[in-house]
Amino acid sequence: MGSLFELKSDSLGTYLRARHEHGDVVRIVAGPPGLRAELYCVFSAEGAQQVLASESANFRKDNPFYQEIRDSFGNGLLTSQDEDYLRQRRLVQPLFTRRRVDGYAGAVAAETKAVVAAWEQAPDGVLDVSDQMMHLALRAVARILFGTDVEATVDVVDRCFPVITDYVLRRGYSPANVPRSWPTPANRRAAAAMDELYAVCDKIIGERRTAPGAGTADGSGDGPGEDLLTLLAAAKSSDDGEFDVSELRDQVLIFLLAGHETTATSLAFALHLLARHPEEQDRAREEITRVLGDRTPEAADLDRLPYLTQVLKETMRLYPAAPVIGRNAVAATEIDGHAIPAGANVILAPWVTHRHPLHWPDPDRFNPERFTPEAEAGRPRYAWFPFGGGPRACIGQHFSMLESVIALAVILRAYEFEAVDTEIPVSAGITLRPNGPARCRVRRLDG
Repeated sequence: MGSLFELKSDSLGTYLRARHEHGDVVRIVAGPPGLRAELYCVFSAEGAQQVLASESANFRKDNPFYQEIRDSFGNGLLTSQDEDYLRQRRLVQPLFTRRRVDGYAGAVAAETKAVVAAWEQAPDGVLDVSDQMMHLALRAVARILFGTDVEATVDVVDRCFPVITDYVLRRGYSPANVPRSWPTPANRRAAAAMDELYAVCDKIIGERRTAPGAGTADGSGDGPGEDLLTLLAAAKSSDDGEFDVSELRDQVLIFLLAGHETTATSLAFALHLLARHPEEQDRAREEITRVLGDRTPEAADLDRLPYLTQVLKETMRLYPAAPVIGRNAVAATEIDGHAIPAGANVILAPWVTHRHPLHWPDPDRFNPERFTPEAEAGRPRYAWFPFGGGPRACIGQHFSMLESVIALAVILRAYEFEAVDTEIPVSAGITLRPNGPARCRVRRLDG
């Protein structure tokens, strides 16, 4: 069975041990004869750059895991390839300019304030920050996507996404699957969840196409405040045309998937790390208070809160939302002196590279000082890559940082955190997921 059971029980720990015991390129064999998989794991910063950037055309999203995501969440920016991807990227890129994204700062602040206001009712002042940040991130991305239709989508997404993502994980990592059309209990549950999710998206898309501009993300009514669905529906060019209804749904579903679970992971672990490190928490809060006073944070504050940004970057080093990235090699090549055959399943693991002792002394220690401008300049580009890299780098990188900084600024100014659960076990799903509660005791600071 090779390393099958080790990968199933603790894939992240298995990859860490592989690098520690065998080096920066390791072949892992898993599964029984006839269904055996070979994984070529690349852990060096230079190897990650080769796969994602300098030789990115040779490494495609052709593995079974990405196909399961396509079959469940559509062929959007995360999963599309070749001309489909290039066309989608050209149509979507103008919607993610810094100016456009900065226009959503008010929506993020408003949703964060609403979530924080409810914490006064927490029993004994104890909260699971993982659950709370998942709720916040979902509301924020739904509001930015759907504007005034946010309430119609949050409950459906909250109910359907866990069913679909668990289904994708089981099928994506299984050596063999029955067809989705077979009426097994798992297939039927997933199909029902997908039908419900697709229906609410199609309803809102249909309404928006007949009344463009009806929804706004921040109540401003025009300009940067227009919700993303309105802008997606209006996106067109003479060369690329426009999105049809099914393409719009694919983009919406991918943005929901990639836009809320990833940010929720970063926010939850940032709060939990600060709860375990009170000196760093106090330093971040002092910066927030000094820069903001009593006013609501806005987009321009992103550059005025460098230490808070360092806290987030260090959080994403220790807990990258995408801890493992898979690709398929089109042609044979060489990485770090090792032969990679054509057709190989290539695994990059930010979880491991972000702990590589060559670039990260005492790698398991939380230390935001690693991300001062001087420290960052002294490391290879791909020693830290929570947003991927190369031509397929995450289009929402600025939005994620903006949302996270603003949310943390609002939260830390209002509450002090003390960790209840000191260690949080994690596993690699579609995104990094905690395997238990991440509870903190919270104390309101402004009375």
